[in-house]
Amino acid sequence: MGTIIIVAMVFGSLLAMAALICGTVLIIIKTRNNRITGGTSQSEEAMVIQEIYQGLDKMEKRIESLETILMDNQRRDRDKK
Repeated sequence: MGTIIIVAMVFGSLLAMAALICGTVLIIIKTRNNRITGGTSQSEEAMVIQEIYQGLDKMEKRIESLETILMDNQRRDRDKK
């Protein structure tokens, strides 16, 4: 009976070591894949930044138009006085 326990412990230890090694390899592979796919997230971030920049450019043009309208209204008010 004692030998069965010893054999079970040895094989159990071997199985645990194999599982640990496989788990480590899988984690390494996943980490490398995340680094590779991280490049796509950088391109997505670049696209978002470009969209924000374009939106800010449009907003700047709108503000300039509003400033022009306000200045024209002020000139008309001065001319009426």
